[in-house]
Amino acid sequence: MLKQGAIVLIPVPFTDLTSLKRRPVIIISSNEYNRESSDMIVVAMTSNPTQTAYSFTVTNAELEEGSLNRPGKVRVDKLYTLSQNLIVRTFGNVNPATIERIRTLLNDVTKPKL
Repeated sequence: MLKQGAIVLIPVPFTDLTSLKRRPVIIISSNEYNRESSDMIVVAMTSNPTQTAYSFTVTNAELEEGSLNRPGKVRVDKLYTLSQNLIVRTFGNVNPATIERIRTLLNDVTKPKL
């Protein structure tokens, strides 16, 4: 069963839907949702070091299990709902503090500025 916080490799669509490229993502959908659905909700990861307002770096220090070849930038503003069947590989799981940081940034992305 897929766990919330798992880092998996999937073919991610470009935002203009012209192509796909295999990229790591972090599963943010709940364990219950992952059991009941054939889909999963994920946020993108990139090796691009450019800092954006809705990104942060994850290293092996933020993993509960597994390992990354190099640090990755979590892009909370790149959110996808994709089939669980697309998973090519699993790298590990981020810790609960990282999931909470993703939730906080997701809230910031969706909250209107007054």
